[in-house]
Amino acid sequence: QVQLVESGGGLVQAGGSLRLSCTASGRTFGWYAVGWFRQAPGKERTLIAAMSWNGGSTYYADSVKGRFTISRDNNMNTAALQMNRLKPEDTAVYYCAGNPNLYAYSDSKNFNAWGQGTQVTVSS
Repeated sequence: QVQLVESGGGLVQAGGSLRLSCTASGRTFGWYAVGWFRQAPGKERTLIAAMSWNGGSTYYADSVKGRFTISRDNNMNTAALQMNRLKPEDTAVYYCAGNPNLYAYSDSKNFNAWGQGTQVTVSS
């Protein structure tokens, strides 16, 4: 099992940017698809971005498409989520997650490795 640790959350004004980072250890990070989930208070945790094991395919939820960019560096065992033009509705705890299913990289039910989460708060 891969272990994941997120960093980079914080407080930002609407329209601003944040970059979340995810550092992996344990099993080979390159064997996993990587995803970013978020959970707002009182809501379910949902997948907002995912990238296949080799970076060749990406998925974005409609709510973040065009504003967020997922990336990964398998040599450095890291992933990132660049978040631009942030909105108050982006406020949530953000989680980095790993998915060992190489053929269904964006299926949220396949993610089985989780970071501890990092809070992102966007003020209006």
